[in-house]
Order: sequence, then C-alpha cells, then structure tokens
Amino acid sequence: MKKAFKELFRDAWNVPNVLTMFRLVLVPVFIILYLSGHPYGALVVFCIASLTDMLDGYIARTTNQITAFGKLMDPLADKLLVLSALICHGIAKVFPWSAMIMVMFKDMTLIIGALFMLGKKNIVVKSNWWGKTSTCLFIAALIAGFFHGFFASWGHPVDIWLLWMSVGLAYAAATSYLIETIHQIKKA
Repeated sequence: MKKAFKELFRDAWNVPNVLTMFRLVLVPVFIILYLSGHPYGALVVFCIASLTDMLDGYIARTTNQITAFGKLMDPLADKLLVLSALICHGIAKVFPWSAMIMVMFKDMTLIIGALFMLGKKNIVVKSNWWGKTSTCLFIAALIAGFFHGFFASWGHPVDIWLLWMSVGLAYAAATSYLIETIHQIKKA
C-alpha cells in the first residue's frame, strides 16, 4: 500500500496537479467566507475554484500530463468543493438536507472505494463523461443557490430543480464508476 501511495505522488508536480492542489486550498477559504457572512466573496472563490477544475483537465489532456495523482486527486478536489458548497447552502437553509445526505453518502462511498482500489489493487478509476457532466450540473446548481431568494421570488426554484437533476446524474455516474471498476478488476 505504501508503494502505491509513493508511486502516486511521484509525478504530482505539474501544472494541472498544482491547479488541483490550489482548488483544494480554496475549499476552506470558500467555507470561511460563506459562513462568516460573505456569500458573494464565497461565490467568487467558488467560481475561481470551478474554473481551475476545467482548466486543469484541459491542460492535462492537451499537454499529455495525465497522471495517477491527477486521476485520483482531481475528482477528490471536485467532491470536496461540491460537498462544502452543498453543506454551506444547507446550513443557510437554501438546499434540502435530504439531497446533501444522498450526495455525501455517494461521495464517501466513491472516495473509500477509490482509496481501496488504489491501495489493494493499484487501480485508479478515472473520471468519465457521466462524472464530469454531473459535476458541471452541480456547479450550476450551487451557483444558482447563491441566488435562491431571487428564484424563489419568481415562484420557480430553478436552483432546487438543478440540484435534484444533479443528484440523479451523480447516481448514474456512480453506477458507471462501479461498472468500470468491476471491468478493471477483471482485467487485473
């Protein structure tokens, strides 16, 4: 297991991975701003963090800097950012806790499974179209959540609709990761 983790960090220092690490650093900044009553400052940090997600993936693919570290840490950084924003919106009574509990259960299961696969089987399950689309939809829902009052005054909770579509797509993504993991185990 030590060898797998050592190998993981061997190729960690490139631009896409530094952007991923930067996104991880932005998560507590976002939380502090949100919970200290600066929602629009938190929104700016959230948008910057979300842009680093798109940028790191683009750079990694176009410059062939795809690494095991990036395959594991990029989705982890995404999950931490999304979960942090979900929880903050829940504390602010913008989003229902039921959606957050469903997402937290799914994400914790995926994180534990990914760490197990890396440690025991030395397999990294990379993100796919389902996961990327789910993350993009979550980001849209979370940004819309900052304008919950505005949508509520319209009588159309667009942010809540986006949230529930995101949850459904997240479970479809989790199913696709499970299928991919089973295929990789059979190959190994």
